[in-house]
Amino acid sequence: MFSSLFFFAASTGHDAAAHAAAAGGISKIAGDFGISAPYIIAQVVNFAIVAFVLWRFAFKPVLATLEERQAKIAAGLKYADETKAQLAAAQQEGAALIKAAQQDATRVIDEARKTAKEFAERETAAATERANGIITKAQQAIELEHRKMLDQARGEIARLVVATTQRVLAKELSDAERSRYNDAAARELTGV
Repeated sequence: MFSSLFFFAASTGHDAAAHAAAAGGISKIAGDFGISAPYIIAQVVNFAIVAFVLWRFAFKPVLATLEERQAKIAAGLKYADETKAQLAAAQQEGAALIKAAQQDATRVIDEARKTAKEFAERETAAATERANGIITKAQQAIELEHRKMLDQARGEIARLVVATTQRVLAKELSDAERSRYNDAAARELTGV
């Protein structure tokens, strides 16, 4: 350090006396502060040893720990990014599944409505057919009953006519004529 100061002073172009005064001034300052070359060299060596020990046993493990933590943080961030990507993919897949399920549900509901409509139409047609069959049978039964009643009424009317005619003509007609009139009246009333 002193030599560099001395060189600096010499390079500025001052004369030798100025150099000597500067060197003497520096020596005096160094002496006043207790600076000597052997102490400075010992302190530099001590500093180098302390720096090496600190580097070897303090800084190096701390740096290794920092690097390890940085690697863990980087791995954690990478894992978080991967998890976000997986979550996004799972959400998209879930949305696709929900959409497919909704479409299937809509299709099933439409098919159920169509089937219900067809069933209702078939049942309505069958009920209408059964009702028409019942009406037809009822009309046939009514017609049959009507004919029966007409036949009974004609028979009764014929009997009454015959009975009345017999009473009126009983005294004046013979048995053969009466029988012939009865048969003719009965045939005329029954429509035979």
